[in-house]
Amino acid sequence: MKRIGVVLVFLFSFLWNSYSQEDVVEETIIEETVDAPEIHVKWEATLQSAIEKATNEQKPILIYFTGSDWCGPCIQLDENLFHTEKFEKFSNENLVLYVADFPRDKSLVSVENRKINNELRKKYNQSSFPTVLFINEKGDVLGRKNGKYMTEYYYSFFKKIVSENR
Repeated sequence: MKRIGVVLVFLFSFLWNSYSQEDVVEETIIEETVDAPEIHVKWEATLQSAIEKATNEQKPILIYFTGSDWCGPCIQLDENLFHTEKFEKFSNENLVLYVADFPRDKSLVSVENRKINNELRKKYNQSSFPTVLFINEKGDVLGRKNGKYMTEYYYSFFKKIVSENR
């Protein structure tokens, strides 16, 4: 009988500590989230607004071909590259941004943008996700990167495009 009591006390204390540790982890996550900086990367709502902005500001247009709700590498790239302070600063100074999204949930993209995105896909022979494509305001291709790479590889590519097109 003593053994059963000892085992029950052990199990109870183990379970109690497990729940307590989860509470601490949740509190830590909440605190870290509160301290995270807000990222304000400005993606143009339409291709036309991207072209107008690129023309006015003399900047290349980065078109990001993604499957935002189904493409694993796209989701990782979005999080690890496009939602960083470094990209926010670089893009605000040097680029005009447009997302050509091809989600499974069609409600995520307007009918008009779906049509434009499909036209872009055909025009630029885009066949894999993710794809980063640079064009000028006239639609001429300045550079392309297909697939997911380490973040730093993108920055050297971005800098090369910007420096060649000033």
